[in-house]
Amino acid sequence: MQAHEVDRSFAGSIPRLYEKLLVPLIFQPYAVDIAARAQAARPSSLLEIAAGTGVVTRELARVLPREASIVATDLNQPMIDHAASIGTARPVQWRQADAMKLPFPDASFDAVVCQFGAMFFPDRPAAFAETRRVLRPGGVFLFNVWDRIEANEFADRVTSELAKMFAADPPRFLARTPHGYHDRDRIAGDVARGGFAGKAAIDTVAARSRADSPSGPATAYCQGTPLRNEIEARDASRLAEATELATRAIAREFGHGAVDGAIQAHVVSISK
Repeated sequence: MQAHEVDRSFAGSIPRLYEKLLVPLIFQPYAVDIAARAQAARPSSLLEIAAGTGVVTRELARVLPREASIVATDLNQPMIDHAASIGTARPVQWRQADAMKLPFPDASFDAVVCQFGAMFFPDRPAAFAETRRVLRPGGVFLFNVWDRIEANEFADRVTSELAKMFAADPPRFLARTPHGYHDRDRIAGDVARGGFAGKAAIDTVAARSRADSPSGPATAYCQGTPLRNEIEARDASRLAEATELATRAIAREFGHGAVDGAIQAHVVSISK
């Protein structure tokens, strides 16, 4: 399996662990933030891309008026299935869809929201052009991406520890993909190449990542993301060992009880 295929594969037990561990660890505060920004745009119809297990979808369903339609999509059917099984405060439409080729007519939505999905797009300007296509004139595109890995402490420590364990071929998923699309000028340039004529507003938003113990972040990253695919590709028998080493690395720096680390992301807004 090629790196881009590994990075985009969320299957097996990953959706369950992703929802249980990663959502409260790093995704929830940004879901609240981006849903509030979407609410301020007052859309009558909204498309969510890369909905994952539905953390943003649930916030959108909570804050948007019931008459505002919400269509939530993800490339990975197992993630959509898990999101749908959790449910939302009011009905939304769940669909499997590829951001590179959205199955919707031109000018279908007042707003498009994408939380931490743009990093996975194989051709970002092309994906942004697809987003622009399905937006109505005056519609808003809201998305966020993680800042550099050094500004996201638990992810950085896990990556550094696994580089020692697999020194000949370090697993670099976290640095390569989730934290690999952080340059603000590059992001603004890709948005422009996607056909958006205005200037993108980019806010850098800091938050905190908290867990009851060091094993929470270690398990979340090692087993609840495609980093697991990389570890198992090197030696499937060492997944538990890798998780334990990551746990110890976090404990050394952040303590053996409840842990608290920095996280940081860029939030992008652009109108059609």
